[in-house]
Amino acid sequence: MSKRSDAREVSMKLVFEYLFNNQINEQLIDDLSQEYQLGAEQDFATKTYFGVVNNIEKLNAVIEQHSIGFSINRIFKVDRAVLLVAIYEILFVEDIDYKVSVNEALNLAKKYSTEKSAKFINGILAKVEKNGNN
Repeated sequence: MSKRSDAREVSMKLVFEYLFNNQINEQLIDDLSQEYQLGAEQDFATKTYFGVVNNIEKLNAVIEQHSIGFSINRIFKVDRAVLLVAIYEILFVEDIDYKVSVNEALNLAKKYSTEKSAKFINGILAKVEKNGNN
């Protein structure tokens, strides 16, 4: 696994924790960065995490718009954390290809969630375009 993939995994874990506590955990950022030995990629993980937190209402709205039949509260928190990180990358990070964001999200879903989660996440991300959410 690449350091960038590790950084995404750290971001997803941080977002997952944020979904429970609704507050930023500075100590967890440091702990996970050290555990994964992110080095230069710590900046990417931190920027992604804060990008999600700072845009969480918009990102949640995108998820709700594309998750027909599922309210945001019905989506597993792991799946939601994966979606939040991926959609943040797709909408706000210009130098990452859409396909990379989707592939990384699916890998995280397969690692941390249910068998059906990857299909659900892929379905939502397929509806989210690189330059918008329509």
